[in-house]
Amino acid sequence: MEDTMINVLLVEDDEVDVMNVKRAFKKNNITNPLFVASNGLEALKMLKSSGDGNPPMVPANRRLILLDLNMPRMGGIEFLQSLRSDPDLKSIPVVVLTTSNQDQDRVEAYQLNVAGYILKPVTFSNFVETMATLNNYWTLCQLI
Repeated sequence: MEDTMINVLLVEDDEVDVMNVKRAFKKNNITNPLFVASNGLEALKMLKSSGDGNPPMVPANRRLILLDLNMPRMGGIEFLQSLRSDPDLKSIPVVVLTTSNQDQDRVEAYQLNVAGYILKPVTFSNFVETMATLNNYWTLCQLI
């Protein structure tokens, strides 16, 4: 079972949205490890090995990033630019999970090679359904 586990990094500054993702994981019996960073800088730190030889906080195998765009310190687009310019991190799949329905945000995100762009559901039941669909999709992708 551990061979199919996906290490999910949620990059989100809104505590309510973090709680909703955690609750949706639990409701869907999603057992993938969920790591949380409150901004892009924190996320980059969690993805990289520390200088003292310790492994990254988020294990390097089978990673998936769920990314909000509107965050303090380092927003989602800036995070994507840093991620895609790092040879060790650039291939990590990223799904944007945001409230931004602006075309410019969507275009910029896709230009930075995101795997998907999902508007955050308003209701919790839709949030649960979205997380279940996302989990099923990435689990199938890992089998290929």
